[in-house]
Amino acid sequence: MTTIKNATLLFISFMCLFVACEKPVKNTKEMYSIIPFPQELKIKDGGFYLNKETKFNIQKDIDKLKKESTVFRDIIKKRLGFNLEVTTGKQTKKNYIALKIDTELESDEAYTLVIEEKAIHISGGSEKGVFNALQSLRQLLAIDGFEEGKNFEPIAIPCAEIKDTPRYGWRGVMVDESRHFFGKEKIKQLLELMAFQKLNKFHWHLTDAPGWRIEIKKYPKLTSIGAKGNFSNPNAPAQFYTQQDIKEIIRFAGERNIEVIPEIDMPGHASAAMRAYPEYSGGGTEKHPHFTFHPARIATYGFLTDVLKEVANLFPSKYIHIGADEVSFGNKHWAKDKEVMALMRKEKLKNIKEVETYFINRIRDSILVLNKEVMGWDEVVENNMNSEKTVAMWWRHDKVEVLKKGLKNNYKMILCPRRPLYFDFVQHESHKFGRRWGGFCSVDGVYEFPDSLEEIVVDTPQILGVQANLWTEQIDTEDKFDYMLYPRLSALAEAAWTKKENKSFEDFKPRLKKILEVYRADGIYYFDYFSPEKTKEPGSILSASWQKNFSTYKN
Repeated sequence: MTTIKNATLLFISFMCLFVACEKPVKNTKEMYSIIPFPQELKIKDGGFYLNKETKFNIQKDIDKLKKESTVFRDIIKKRLGFNLEVTTGKQTKKNYIALKIDTELESDEAYTLVIEEKAIHISGGSEKGVFNALQSLRQLLAIDGFEEGKNFEPIAIPCAEIKDTPRYGWRGVMVDESRHFFGKEKIKQLLELMAFQKLNKFHWHLTDAPGWRIEIKKYPKLTSIGAKGNFSNPNAPAQFYTQQDIKEIIRFAGERNIEVIPEIDMPGHASAAMRAYPEYSGGGTEKHPHFTFHPARIATYGFLTDVLKEVANLFPSKYIHIGADEVSFGNKHWAKDKEVMALMRKEKLKNIKEVETYFINRIRDSILVLNKEVMGWDEVVENNMNSEKTVAMWWRHDKVEVLKKGLKNNYKMILCPRRPLYFDFVQHESHKFGRRWGGFCSVDGVYEFPDSLEEIVVDTPQILGVQANLWTEQIDTEDKFDYMLYPRLSALAEAAWTKKENKSFEDFKPRLKKILEVYRADGIYYFDYFSPEKTKEPGSILSASWQKNFSTYKN
């Protein structure tokens, strides 16, 4: 693995070339190590020097753009040890970075980045576009791989003209913290690395059968009782996020152009909530006890509406995800429940599948009243949930017909199939600890998605984007968390942003090598794609018998 010291020497050598050569330096494509790779790149000769005298210059939208530059200026301070001053007057001298908003650009996340020897000019379709441009500039500087507190300035940046816009508006990562809880600092680290590579949606799976991880003030037993235990230890002490914790993480994410989408799972995967408030239980099975909320009790809907009100007030996202998946794991009891039978007669419901649809449409109506839109797993398509203001996440890679039905019935869709986008699957043929489903989810498989999905027109406007999901049944340590996410996160970033005609896995690989240095500097226990034997695979907490049967269980 190239050391940080060697990487630094490369940049010092590059800087010296500018100083020593009388003729303009001829830049090459290899100097432009950006993930995700931009849609248009024009290489120019020469370079811009960033040093202590460099200034940010903002003429309009000063408050917005000063805020958008904060993350970039913070990383300069952290790695190089100096502050970049922000100026607002007309700039007459060289050595500055000019920021502006240009609403004529293709999208609000689009940007142009023009690097000249005297100045850098950045335009964004909105402040989001400016932020994206600064992340590209940050990668060109390559200082995230430097040791903290070292002063390596000035830094030479090769001249170029970049015009860029994302392929998809939804470029997401989901983390399940019900099965195993990781806490604020680990989530913040993930958010930072997502933003660095222009991933912009964090889907937070906060409730499920093993544990309830979000404070609801009206129902304190959800955390005093429901947050106890995890997937590997039902007696583990309660772990959850307070509402203040959540506000902190939302603020941190917002500063990095990331929307945080909460998931409160229902009507299934409810066991943790039912431990706390059994009066709302709809029963379950021996394997999945008290798995469901009761679909026929008015009190159930009152309870869930109260919960969703607190969630809606906490999260500025326009979406609330309700899960709505795998209800069949625990709804057998409904078929012999007197209250459910009475509901079926009253509402003319033919079977318990229609009871399920009744439940989710009723919850959907409550969410719409809260001025939010509804998200669910692809079972909502099979349940014929109302498609207006509803987003379905297609996760069952073996059920392409569900994706087709969703598109036909006007659902907005997000692509997150188990293969290749479930990051709890192993990523290399030699790996033992993780899931397999007729194969595994390799780095190159992630990169080639969604263009490998030949049966579907993947650029239809109904498809909002792509998302990777990290389920944590088998992930109980930070090392395992890292190992499964990185470097597949980088492949996901380029798959979600860069258009098919601009993608090349061979071109991606040398850029990935440089990102690995960033991961290393950040203390990430990543899988080394280039030398698989170098990084020991973290073990699993699960027994051999569970491992044998695990592939039948999704999340």
